[in-house]
Amino acid sequence: METKVIQSKVLNAEREYSIFLPVSYDQEPNRKYPILYLLHGMMDTNKGWYERWHVKDVMNQLVASGEAVEMIIVTPNAGGNIYEGAWNGYFDMPGWAYETFFFTEFLPFIESTYRVVGDKENRAIAGLSMGGGGTTVYGQKHPDMFNSVYAMSALMNIPEQDAAPSQSPDDKMAILTKSVQENSAVRFVEDADADRVKHLQTLNWFMNCGDDDFLLDRNIELNQAMRKKQIKHEFRIRDGAHTWEYWNSAMYICIPHVSRNFGK
Repeated sequence: METKVIQSKVLNAEREYSIFLPVSYDQEPNRKYPILYLLHGMMDTNKGWYERWHVKDVMNQLVASGEAVEMIIVTPNAGGNIYEGAWNGYFDMPGWAYETFFFTEFLPFIESTYRVVGDKENRAIAGLSMGGGGTTVYGQKHPDMFNSVYAMSALMNIPEQDAAPSQSPDDKMAILTKSVQENSAVRFVEDADADRVKHLQTLNWFMNCGDDDFLLDRNIELNQAMRKKQIKHEFRIRDGAHTWEYWNSAMYICIPHVSRNFGK
């Protein structure tokens, strides 16, 4: 596990990232690996996946049991405490062009710095809550970039009636809310024409949400939209809520899912 910093010209700021390197990474210097981009939720940072959800331990256990292949897992920092002034969100918005940063700076930097295979068949993305929404939309907008998409308790959309009114023009929560509405994962599928559907069908989709999660309805709506458009996907509703325990257990489904699809 390493935590490092990338200097972003797009964001005009330094951004941390955490990266998990396989046990064999130093032992096999000519070997390249598939990669999983793992996105955190609102109010969290890149370190949450490792400090609270123990991704390193989960990954080592699954590789040892033969349920997963060795891979690189990288988590960018797209957040912090929004109520203390930190930006949050995976989309481009006024003052925070994060999606542009991710695809023009972060992903190319990671895949030129570390020994990554670097093609669609060996690249996956996953995330929880806000990061699950970002994961889904990134897969929708860039189907040529990813093999698998795995979304946990995902923020797929925010209905207009659920959005809190902005108190000021620089209200970061209001700006984030608007960006989620403008990048609705549900509407993206509902509005998809035949060509868009064809591209979406090239990904291995998996959505996972707890039966007591406040975002369950939004996930059901996306499931229904994808079924209507005949976009093959897996959708699981399990016992649980919007909690750390749920996301830790979800990783035992996520990692084998992306692993068995790598290279296909």
